[in-house]
Amino acid sequence: MKTSQIPFRTLREAPAEAIIASHQLMMRADLIRKLGNGLYTYMPLGLKAYRKLEQIIKEELDASGAMEFKPTVVVPGDIWKESGRWDTMGPQMLKAQNRQQQDMVVSPTAEEAYTAIMRQGLTSYKQLPINCYQINTKYRDEIRPRYGVMRGREFNMMDGYTLNEDDESLDKSYKAYAAAYLRIFKRAGLTVIPVKADTGAMGGSGSEEFMVESDIGDDTLIICPDCGYAANVEKASCKQDAAVDNDGKPQVKTDKAIEEVATPNVFSIEDMEKFFNSTPKTFIKALVYRVINSTLDLSGAPYCKDLKTKTEGAITFYPVSYVCVLIRADLEVNEAKLAGVLKASEVVLAEDEEIRAIAGAPHGFVGPVTVKCPILQDLSVNDMHDAIAGSGKEGFHIKHVEPERDYSAWMNADVRTVKPGDMCPNCGGIFYSRKGNELGHIFKLGKKYTESMGVTYLDKNGKAAVPTMGCYGIGVDRVLASIVERFHDDKGIMWPMSIAPYQVAIVPIKYKDAMKEASDTLYEQLSKAGIQVLLDDRDERPGVKFNDMDLIGFPVRITVGDKNLPNVEIKLRASDNAAELVPLESAAARVADIVHAELAKLCAE
Repeated sequence: MKTSQIPFRTLREAPAEAIIASHQLMMRADLIRKLGNGLYTYMPLGLKAYRKLEQIIKEELDASGAMEFKPTVVVPGDIWKESGRWDTMGPQMLKAQNRQQQDMVVSPTAEEAYTAIMRQGLTSYKQLPINCYQINTKYRDEIRPRYGVMRGREFNMMDGYTLNEDDESLDKSYKAYAAAYLRIFKRAGLTVIPVKADTGAMGGSGSEEFMVESDIGDDTLIICPDCGYAANVEKASCKQDAAVDNDGKPQVKTDKAIEEVATPNVFSIEDMEKFFNSTPKTFIKALVYRVINSTLDLSGAPYCKDLKTKTEGAITFYPVSYVCVLIRADLEVNEAKLAGVLKASEVVLAEDEEIRAIAGAPHGFVGPVTVKCPILQDLSVNDMHDAIAGSGKEGFHIKHVEPERDYSAWMNADVRTVKPGDMCPNCGGIFYSRKGNELGHIFKLGKKYTESMGVTYLDKNGKAAVPTMGCYGIGVDRVLASIVERFHDDKGIMWPMSIAPYQVAIVPIKYKDAMKEASDTLYEQLSKAGIQVLLDDRDERPGVKFNDMDLIGFPVRITVGDKNLPNVEIKLRASDNAAELVPLESAAARVADIVHAELAKLCAE
């Protein structure tokens, strides 16, 4: 291909809205152009890089035993109502009606579509596992799309799904996808960290994210330097540390009765520390949360017998409920964990009026003894004694509180936010944290969708059974942007050999006479050798050509100048070494060796 055949224009400066390197460089190199807020078009050079990444994903998934399929992007709303996610998915889901007034959805994810498609032909256990993937367009109506294709409204995802006979079969599929992911990211030049993750709105029994360390990452990773434990902060657990008194000794039970203490103008934990002259590890913090769309059975929970339920398909849930979370005052509640424990789409701190109605007092004075909703107690409170808490009356606290003696928790669960300095639950090592971007995610969905959508087959005994399910996703655009984030300098992008739009750029100082003849010869030789090569035949100054080639980031540049002929210069974009002067007759073979060696390195086990 010659540059004169490609409609591209490079920019000296990035648009003001582009604040991260990948967004800036992809816009400047004309790999993408903005069509609307959160909507980007891949231009020819950008699409070539995208297709290469897509091909790597297909090759590795095909090798793992998965098969590609292609569902539609627009799907019937009825299947979302079957699964119970029509209302719970939230405003990010773009809904529409066709001319028959049928509800339709522009897919934000494809669990429903896959389940609806595959149940049509499923009759026997002999057909399982069914293992298919797609690479398709998605749409999520993000409130604040940002960072170019890193977080756009329309984006491209690889979604793999398996229907499995049992948990053992699901585990095999899960591990096969995990292994394929590691090969995909290695071939793309990225080092990823597999971390335990929250299942979120997807549901299921477990999940793992594949993260890349990034200063602009949306996620916080909690990592143990000793045993390699790694988890997203939304999922991370830690070794429980003992509740201690002011002398640093474990707290001990008290026989003293609860005593009410007037605490005027004492609202925050810092206020309490000063007033009681005590460590916050002796305080029980009580927070009232509004719980949205919980599918947990609350029929036996305190104060919940009159709660309203709603049923969609086979899913029954509580549109709104409340819970009082108790946690040691030096710790913070992890709302993702809390939502997971309560099987809710979302949890938010209750408003002042709601808190007063439930707790009899405003925030800061909520207490476990008088609150009129279920109490969910974090594990940090389990070994607390002789504690201080809110009284349930404005302007007062209580002391000598004994958990289980003075109140009963409806549920005990780990809902604390883990932070650097906490101890690893596996080996006791001290955690540190890093920012990261999620590139891929794998889920053990279990039977959440197959049960709600009525998927059955005949098992080995001829009885009807429900298959279990796995889900596996890679954000293709996000991976491409992350490659640019990882591989760039002040001149531009430095593509890995496997992803570059072209592996080699031939740049003649002037595309005429002997320089044209030499450039055309190299172009023909490299093309016949299977090397992807771009010939810059533009009538531009050499500096403009060099700057553009560095900005776009082709791994190898061959400079053809009349001063050096019959030699040419070979320069590696990612190397600080000086250009290598090579005879024209051996240059193509030399460059082909460089390309093949780099590709082999990326593919090596």
